[in-house]
Amino acid sequence: MAKVDIVDLTNQKVGELELADAVFAAPVNENLIYESVRHYLAGKRSGTAKTKVRREVAGSGKKLWRQKGTGRARVGSVRSPLWRHGGTIHGPVPRDYSYRLPKKMLLGALRSALSAKLRDGELKVVSGFGLSDHKTKSMAGALKAIEAARTVLLVSTPEPNRNLELGSRNLPGVKLVETKDVTTYDLLAHKNVVLSEAAARKLSEALS
Repeated sequence: MAKVDIVDLTNQKVGELELADAVFAAPVNENLIYESVRHYLAGKRSGTAKTKVRREVAGSGKKLWRQKGTGRARVGSVRSPLWRHGGTIHGPVPRDYSYRLPKKMLLGALRSALSAKLRDGELKVVSGFGLSDHKTKSMAGALKAIEAARTVLLVSTPEPNRNLELGSRNLPGVKLVETKDVTTYDLLAHKNVVLSEAAARKLSEALS
């Protein structure tokens, strides 16, 4: 079992926690991580790009001049894609870029990302996020004390913690998520990952 130190918000060791090797000491599969991040970003794409086709642009449908006898090229409408301000051929239309990725791949990528964070010393477990108040300054001080002052992903359990929510929401580079919402993308997008002890236990059990 992988062992990690549990610290309080002053960075003092208060205990140790055994985590499942299958989750926090798994082989790091970079291909799985790549596929998971690609899947996440595809789901975030808005897919709202749109161009107008021939029937949608403004303009008359009248034939501009007779078919033969003028010496000019034949043309049927001012809305022709060959003309300026005409329609667009094969342009983008609104679409959904998301696709399904097997659940086993998503979970495998999550295990790989958590293992990589622990291996690289970028994952910390705190006994709890018991802040004395909801001030941003207090949250920033706590993160600095546990040496997680850069981009930080805070992972907690679903129990309401108003001080944590309010104290962390205005800090640039800091994101708070519940255990069920942890993604491979978030783990990689933040330099440091800070788990509450309860959240670490829950992830260790759920992903084993």
